[in-house]
Amino acid sequence: MASALRIEQFTSPDGKRPPLGDTGRGEQLVDFQRRADVEYARSLTRLIESEIIPRLLVAHATGPHADVDAAVDGAGAAVISAEEVKAFAPLALQVEADELLEYVDGLVARGVSLDSLLVDLLAPAARQLGEFWEDDRCDFIEVTMGLWRLQEVVHELSARMPHDHSKPFGQERRALFASLEGDQHSFGTVVVDELFCANGWMTDRLHEATTVELLERVRDEWFDLAGLTITCDCHIAPLPSIVRSIRGSSRNPRICVMVGGRVFAENADLAATVGADGTAPDARVAVRVAGELVDAVAQELATPMTG
Repeated sequence: MASALRIEQFTSPDGKRPPLGDTGRGEQLVDFQRRADVEYARSLTRLIESEIIPRLLVAHATGPHADVDAAVDGAGAAVISAEEVKAFAPLALQVEADELLEYVDGLVARGVSLDSLLVDLLAPAARQLGEFWEDDRCDFIEVTMGLWRLQEVVHELSARMPHDHSKPFGQERRALFASLEGDQHSFGTVVVDELFCANGWMTDRLHEATTVELLERVRDEWFDLAGLTITCDCHIAPLPSIVRSIRGSSRNPRICVMVGGRVFAENADLAATVGADGTAPDARVAVRVAGELVDAVAQELATPMTG
């Protein structure tokens, strides 16, 4: 060990400690021991912060008393609090996906629904990781790994969700979801895709899609809905042209287009400005809005033309 090698500086050639009268060497030894103690304390602090505390949080969330004073909504259903999101987001940077799932399972045991976990915990936690990156509290690699862990939890929860199979085969609604080129973090698109699937939609997803890829996909396949997730402000300017091109190239001439992302959550009126049919503040609302848009088109087409 490094400490064993450095202690040799304070021993005589025969392996014995220097005489007490050698104050110079004695002071060096005391200084070395002090610095060693400081480094040990720092290492212990890092261990506690990066390993022990996150695991204690997981254990607390999944323990026998995790449901004490749990928040509930007006209907008595358990809900996610802002404090829980704030505590959960940093865990994605510190523990592996299976431990995050343990934390989430504790919330499931408390009565939190699976769709609430997707919309009210995982999605805002992902946004918080993005804010950590913007504030230089972590680097790109850390954020990417954290989002990957959150995405693993999303896939696991989605596999547990009951899926709506009420539509006859061949009559399912079809949706294409895409993040645009340059949007390297597409966690929101993943959550939207999984929640639509659970609600009976057949979905397809493109990551960092170019305009050419988008147009080829809607031209080659029938989609009732195209959903674009925008996380970068740089995509707002070309978005009206992209929306018009989707409508002009689509195999379905009455395709509905929705847009989502932080910029639209902050200003919903911007959706109409870029030519979209609608937007939604979260994936749960997006399912409802999309259904209403597609139903409206179907009803319009079914209504006989009157002179």
